[in-house]
Amino acid sequence: MSDRIRLMLVEDHHMVRQGLVALLSSTDDLEVVASIGDGLEAVEQFRTLLPDVTLIDLQLPKLGGVETIRRIRAEFPNAHFIVLTTFDGDEDIYRALQAGARAYLLKGMPLDELVATIHTVHKGRLHIPPAVAEKLAQRISGQELTARELSVLERIVAGRANKDIAADLCISEATVKTHVNNLLGKLGVADRTHAATVAIQRGLVSHR
Repeated sequence: MSDRIRLMLVEDHHMVRQGLVALLSSTDDLEVVASIGDGLEAVEQFRTLLPDVTLIDLQLPKLGGVETIRRIRAEFPNAHFIVLTTFDGDEDIYRALQAGARAYLLKGMPLDELVATIHTVHKGRLHIPPAVAEKLAQRISGQELTARELSVLERIVAGRANKDIAADLCISEATVKTHVNNLLGKLGVADRTHAATVAIQRGLVSHR
């Protein structure tokens, strides 16, 4: 029993969580010590249980997955995290790995791949599937948006007109147009509609 890898699972969808617990518990050398539905509770339970590996979704109530990873690793730098999510945007991947995740998997992978990844991460190694690595490379090679450009982009996604964005950010409409033109160029798109689509696909703007 002492050789078992102790797992904490952080997933807000009850059925998905229960299914993963059942699958992982059927594997002889894995033990699920906690099954949690929100980020804040995950931080508290980690302090108590000190699991070997934590599987975590990105979209969580109360505290998002990336911030949960950051908070726990601020206290426990050697904590091992595997992101298990439906989101494959390059910004999602980048933020999760920057926060300290050791692997990034998309839900629906075969059980044997998940188990193998748990063992890899438990040994302190990284596991980035080729498709995820390709998206990460695109993110790293691309031009990064400034904080102000991101603020403008969030409002474009929300359907705000330039004059509304100007009022929101206390800047002139001409300055908004400049930011819009800059972010369109960085995203490689021709118009606001395409910019909004790309922003959501890449995870530049929160999924709501």
